[in-house]
Amino acid sequence: MNVELWYDFGSPASYFAWHRLRDVCDRHAANLQLQPMLLGGVFKATGNASPAMIEAKGKWLFADLQRHAAHYDIPFSMNPHFILNTLLAMRGAMWARETGVLEPYTQAMFEATWARQLDIANPAVIGDILSEAGLDGAAMSEAVQQPEIKQQLIQTTETAVERGVFGAPTMFVGEQMHFGQDRVDWVERLLSS
Repeated sequence: MNVELWYDFGSPASYFAWHRLRDVCDRHAANLQLQPMLLGGVFKATGNASPAMIEAKGKWLFADLQRHAAHYDIPFSMNPHFILNTLLAMRGAMWARETGVLEPYTQAMFEATWARQLDIANPAVIGDILSEAGLDGAAMSEAVQQPEIKQQLIQTTETAVERGVFGAPTMFVGEQMHFGQDRVDWVERLLSS
């Protein structure tokens, strides 16, 4: 069975879902399909916004993220560069998908963002992250300037919206959609049934 994870590196909740879904999929012999998208584009298309933009909700969210990380023993600290500009990193995910390195790219970028608090809007920082991960930062840097890669990210984001995605993380098991890192348990129940 396939589990789709629609995500953006700027979403700490996506980081938690990615962390947990890898184990869930391994336990149930499911295939985790990574689906990077531009969350800002999804927000614009759906009229949604980051919960961090609402003062009371943002305050609660930041505390809840810390509780979630502690409960599931996930390395996490709030990134001081939040709210992050992820356009370059998400275009990089299109390059990574094209070149067959999406899984290690995703791991490197999520860990750099939420375990190491690096600024993934900075091209030099991304280059360093990729070098440390054994990936070709120079090739990625060149590719993300190409119209084809830019169009791929636009198209992938439009596909997400067409599927009903309004935020991140969003997971699909078949056509059943689940939103939020707190729905990973629901995904696991589906895989168990």
